[in-house]
Amino acid sequence: MAKLTAKSLRSSVVYSVYVRNHSKEGTFQAVERDLGRIRRLGVDIIWLLPVHPIGRTARKGGLGSPYANQDYREINPELGTLEDFTRLVGAIHDHGMKCIIDVVYNHTSPDSVLVTQHPEFFYKTPEGQFGNRAGDWADIVDLDYTSAELWEYQIETLRMWAGLVDGFRCDVAPLLPLAFWQRAREEVAAVNPDCLWLAESIEPGFIMHLRSLGLTGLSDAEILQAFDACYDYDIYPYFSGYLAGENTLGCYVEKINAQEYLYPDNYVKLRFLENHDRARAKAVIPDEQDLINWTAFLYFQKGMPLIYGGQETANGVCPDLFDKNTVSWNTGTDLSWLFAALYPIKQKEIMAQGICKLHALEEEDIITGTYTWGEQKLVGVFSLRGKSAEVETGIPDGVYRNLIDGSEVTVAGGRLFCAARPVIIESRQLMIQEGIS
Repeated sequence: MAKLTAKSLRSSVVYSVYVRNHSKEGTFQAVERDLGRIRRLGVDIIWLLPVHPIGRTARKGGLGSPYANQDYREINPELGTLEDFTRLVGAIHDHGMKCIIDVVYNHTSPDSVLVTQHPEFFYKTPEGQFGNRAGDWADIVDLDYTSAELWEYQIETLRMWAGLVDGFRCDVAPLLPLAFWQRAREEVAAVNPDCLWLAESIEPGFIMHLRSLGLTGLSDAEILQAFDACYDYDIYPYFSGYLAGENTLGCYVEKINAQEYLYPDNYVKLRFLENHDRARAKAVIPDEQDLINWTAFLYFQKGMPLIYGGQETANGVCPDLFDKNTVSWNTGTDLSWLFAALYPIKQKEIMAQGICKLHALEEEDIITGTYTWGEQKLVGVFSLRGKSAEVETGIPDGVYRNLIDGSEVTVAGGRLFCAARPVIIESRQLMIQEGIS
């Protein structure tokens, strides 16, 4: 299964679109009009948050969560028609990008068509009522994957959509049996052999909580047996912990380094500073120069970077999942240039094929990193709290060009001066001072 995943997937950039709140109109057609701008950021894959009808029973907020799915096989009429959706997917393809859709298979809304048609598909509480096994999710009811007929229904639904879209982002995938995902992948491949499978894996604490209840809680190592890529929630507690002063930078960096030997050689992680379930990057990294450094470091890490719609304009508020809360495209800050500049760096083969080693400079709050691939090296320096310092590079002395902004960077005695801005340089790059381009 995922052993066939190509390392080149690490060069892909994912852009997440919450259709309802991406525009004032909140429609597929409005997203279609924005595709040119999105593509210019350097985007390969557009991930649409759930596009299916939303349940009304026990609905949270005025409009309800798109993750309280009422019908897996229909399109939410509030977003447009099936024809509108099909046209959007075609336009995404015309812009040279792929389209993946959200698959929410752990649960449905309490008034879903499956509750009516197949109540036997659902988990029942000891009192015989519909409910959920873990988490305080009052607007959904859990499915029960001990039902063989449920497997058939869900896989057939995936096969239906796989004829139209390029892949799936699977919500809380670790809560379902691994065997289900493996079988689903195998059967979907008959319809779309190039289908992309992205798992929303979960944080370590949630895995342990599920297991303490005797429930399924798949680790990333298990998930990667069926999926091409998964979230980097395994290290997220150490990222947020560093920002909050609860753990050191070195602790966070060591968790990232450990991924290189804990996971298969072709592992792919979805790297993010924010997503629809977490605070906006701007909210937790308010200083713009620090945010620029963190964004550059995001792209430097091995894996697929995620841009959540509005991240490029440094939105500070995460769109409400339950109501209308349109993304601001005029915040006064526009980091589009940065994403566009980082994209060609991400396309370098060394970032997909090389071995990455990171190092933390604790007192300076700086991360340095080196990709090694044969004789090639790619070196990154990222100042995360506005500090300047001289740092070791491990590359020959000379004058190099910063791949992010084109500025000159001098390495002397194996060290360069980090002036609180992100630097990425190639050691095989012929030096400016030699007059060779």
